[in-house]
Amino acid sequence: MIIRHYLILNIVCIGLLATPLLAQQVEVCNNTIDDDGDGLADQNDPDCFCPIFKQVSLIPNPSFEDKSCCPANRSQIECADVWIQASATTTDYIHTCRFLGADDLPMPLPVPDGEGAIGFRDGRFDQASETETNSNPNWKEYAGACLTGPLRAGVSYKFQFHIGFTLQPFSPDINVSFFGTTNCDHLPFGNGDNTFGCPTNSPDWINLGSVIASGTFTWLQKEIIVTPSQDIYAIAIGPDCPNRAVSFSPYYFFDNLILAEQSAFEFDIQRSGELCSNNLSLEIADYDTLSYQWYKNGIALPEETDAALLNPPGDGNYHVVFESKEGCVATKTFGYKIPKVTTVMAQTICEGDVYRFGNQQLIQAGMYWDTLKTVNNCDSIIELDLTVDTNKGDSVSIKIFPSESYDIGQVSFNQQGMYRETIMSSIGCDSTVNLTLAYYHVYAPNVFSPNGDGVNDFFSISGGVDLIQIKNLTIFDRWGNQVFTKQELMPHSEEDGWDGRIGTEKAESGVYMYSVNLVMDDGKERSFSGGVTLRR
Repeated sequence: MIIRHYLILNIVCIGLLATPLLAQQVEVCNNTIDDDGDGLADQNDPDCFCPIFKQVSLIPNPSFEDKSCCPANRSQIECADVWIQASATTTDYIHTCRFLGADDLPMPLPVPDGEGAIGFRDGRFDQASETETNSNPNWKEYAGACLTGPLRAGVSYKFQFHIGFTLQPFSPDINVSFFGTTNCDHLPFGNGDNTFGCPTNSPDWINLGSVIASGTFTWLQKEIIVTPSQDIYAIAIGPDCPNRAVSFSPYYFFDNLILAEQSAFEFDIQRSGELCSNNLSLEIADYDTLSYQWYKNGIALPEETDAALLNPPGDGNYHVVFESKEGCVATKTFGYKIPKVTTVMAQTICEGDVYRFGNQQLIQAGMYWDTLKTVNNCDSIIELDLTVDTNKGDSVSIKIFPSESYDIGQVSFNQQGMYRETIMSSIGCDSTVNLTLAYYHVYAPNVFSPNGDGVNDFFSISGGVDLIQIKNLTIFDRWGNQVFTKQELMPHSEEDGWDGRIGTEKAESGVYMYSVNLVMDDGKERSFSGGVTLRR
């Protein structure tokens, strides 16, 4: 039989064909046992490989893998086969074969699929001089392609894609938009005008849909459902139409652009039913010509051989292997997490007041518990720490980082100084608070030069006596590879850090990313990250 045209055929799951005589040597892929003794059971064992089901995209070269050349710099999308600079403003082709993007706009690695991606801007800001700027908020970059087959009018399609974000503030929230036209000859659009803006400023193009996305140095998967009113033969992707008034050039990445009829996604696992109920299930398309086996974290779930998994047994990553006479195919994993069932809350009441908690009327401080139902029908155990406010005045000394704030009732403080506040809480208690607020100071250099001259030879984190512990320091290169890590660093030693070497070799000059976890004298663990330039 043929499982539509989406399935990858003629591939056999080796372990599933094992005979009883080979049971001790060959992995059986659905019995929860490590049959071949290599420490890996079922789908976690490479012997049980089944290809992951992928939809066939109407967008050619959807992950920008096929190329006629390796990009050497920006604005070279023509190196990616079939892709077109759709606008006069130019997208960037990024590929691990050579060009990985601008140093100041690093792309999160690895890319979601393969080795290629594109980068694009939504508005442009150039500092011409100290007093003048060349700002073009209508600078919008699009990539376009002719489809391998048209989107037919009245048919529903799903456009599923990954969007990537560089470091803040250069990747603010974006409304990703998907445009279509009835003729491939309408690519490119805008007549070479870099102030033209979005495709719909031409009568030849329509907006097929959009979705808002936000993130920091990460990739997210998003989707847009499209039902065109006319046949669409070419598409363009990029930012939405409104101008951005910015003091920088917002930048983003695209990869893995899958456009297919909605029915082509029926072998993606979907959740059905109410959470925490007896009708919750994970489901894929049900065909009587297929056999199914469900897995949790790669281990088979005994007797779960239907297209639906009723009441998944706890948190985990689930997938299905389905088979026909042509072979086996695995779905993408579906992460399932049961909602938290315990909530801890603290509440303060004024002396003499009554606090209603479930069926209880409380007047004394203490710990109390009640079991409630959430809107999803999940049991939620509420743990209440009740305090009775009898203190009408207090003095506190607090340290925070400049990016943090300290709250007293409804008032937030984020500047150093001494404050005297009389506040009324939401429950009506008056309180006078004398607050002394100061800043923690932690220093991470943005440049170091490990040349052995005794000055700035190490990249390290320093601070005052209130820096108690540096739990770990990790350094990454521009490709996201870890080049250095160390635990439990001395908090006040300039030489306890990275010496600019990768193993025994000197690291090349350039920009590196760091991540550090530290503990201040308030006992809280905080995480920081940033960039440092190595100069030799």
